[in-house]
Amino acid sequence: MKPVANLSDDEFSHLVQRAVRELPDAPPAFLRAALALCPAHSPLAVAATSFAALAKAVARRISATVTFDSWAAPTLASGMRSAQVATRHLLYSAQGRDIDLRIAPSAEFFSMAGQILGPDEVGMVELSYEHDESRQAFVTALDSLGEFRIDGIRRGTYVMTLRMGSDEIVLPTVEVGERVA
Repeated sequence: MKPVANLSDDEFSHLVQRAVRELPDAPPAFLRAALALCPAHSPLAVAATSFAALAKAVARRISATVTFDSWAAPTLASGMRSAQVATRHLLYSAQGRDIDLRIAPSAEFFSMAGQILGPDEVGMVELSYEHDESRQAFVTALDSLGEFRIDGIRRGTYVMTLRMGSDEIVLPTVEVGERVA
């Protein structure tokens, strides 16, 4: 392993994200002592009692907007091009990034594949579903091309959050299931 001082920015960012995911939080007494060093009016001083909460406090939250939804597109042509397709295609934009998302049926479940196009090379995707008292969440890393895939998704309404660098991009809710005509 290279010394931290010799890592590229991308390698260092990858290590930090891995540490946030895998390392346990510092003991509460250590966190309180560290927060006590911050000025009282600092957002960090009042932010949290765990490292994960501190990371969220400094993240910049960005809302993505839908630029294309194949379910919303009107059928203009007749013949083969007007046939209903089982795969749903969505495009989003969020401050210099484009998010391409495809949702396809896979046996009794669905699969979601996507790619984030923009300045980031590393990041995480979280897909969460909350209904009544049940919660389902999928977390996966982006590959070197900004692509991801999540399988075994049930029908429902999901929230997708992309975490890249200090940005947290939240997509509008995504409906997973068959198209209702």
